[in-house]
Amino acid sequence: MFGSLKNKLKSWIKKNEEDEVPEIKEKPKKKKSEIKKKEVKDKKKTKEKPEESVEEIIGEKEDSGFFMKFKKRLTEEKFDELFEELQMILLQHNVAYSAIESIKESLAEKLIGKTLKEVNLAEELKNSIESILINPPNFIKEIKNSLEVKKPFIILFAGINGSGKTTTIAKLTNYLQKNKLSVCLAAADTFRAAAIQQLEEHANKLKVHIIKKDYGSDPASVGFEAIEYAKKNKIDVVLIDTAGRMQNKDSLMKEIEKICRVNKPDMKIFLGESITGNDATEQAKAFEETIGLTGIILSKADIDEKGGTAISVSHITKKPILFLGTGQEYKDLEVFDKKELIKKLEL
Repeated sequence: MFGSLKNKLKSWIKKNEEDEVPEIKEKPKKKKSEIKKKEVKDKKKTKEKPEESVEEIIGEKEDSGFFMKFKKRLTEEKFDELFEELQMILLQHNVAYSAIESIKESLAEKLIGKTLKEVNLAEELKNSIESILINPPNFIKEIKNSLEVKKPFIILFAGINGSGKTTTIAKLTNYLQKNKLSVCLAAADTFRAAAIQQLEEHANKLKVHIIKKDYGSDPASVGFEAIEYAKKNKIDVVLIDTAGRMQNKDSLMKEIEKICRVNKPDMKIFLGESITGNDATEQAKAFEETIGLTGIILSKADIDEKGGTAISVSHITKKPILFLGTGQEYKDLEVFDKKELIKKLEL
């Protein structure tokens, strides 16, 4: 993640920092007596005036255009010019326009009115990006606190086809088991027989119970039965898989609303692919507006060279990224930490 983005950001920072030269100190003004002595000496000199040294030119003409531009403080107009290239870099790396505007606003507050020499451009850029990202709450602690009040804790997964929901559910099952929590799976993706079979294979490998129904069954009822089973058998967590659905299909979005209404999940997680960029951002936004998300998991973060999806979905939904999928094995689920993500920028 952030592979090519960090290189381009470094180049942008280096370019702008190299434009800044050390501020030239003003030469002390000469006393009147020294000026008179100089005038007398000048009169005695020959017709041809000696060439002035570079130092004298700089000292006496430091208010000339070339040197003054480096001493001037950054105006709003100059900042806009400086930011324009950065905006293009971020857009090319899947950072949503609204997130870029937030970064611009944050940087403008820090930079306008100062010279680039007075600020750490890399540090300010990192801080601006970090302010957009939201750290998740302690996932396991939140579940265990809830279990003191009621059982089971219900988590519903939403997203489009091919985003990796089923595999991520298996990874999260493994993660919960490692933290001494029992799990039951609900195969509520009844639109695809293959999805039911895939989840069942994971359930067998992980040795957890799965509730499934025939292809075409009511998905809300699958979740309901899984919750009832968990209550009877004192299982801690129910994970509900749902069919992948496009965010622009009203009928499918209404169906997931029904699943939520019937099963009342404690947590609603959007699963998106890091590498799909702005598509994932638009999908997350649509699911947030429809069912109200609790958090986000981004799959394929290990092969995401651009890195902008994490920034974008966090800004658009105002919800935390909970985990990053970083491979195909059950252990390849990384708890999201925005400081760790910012470190990967290596600015």
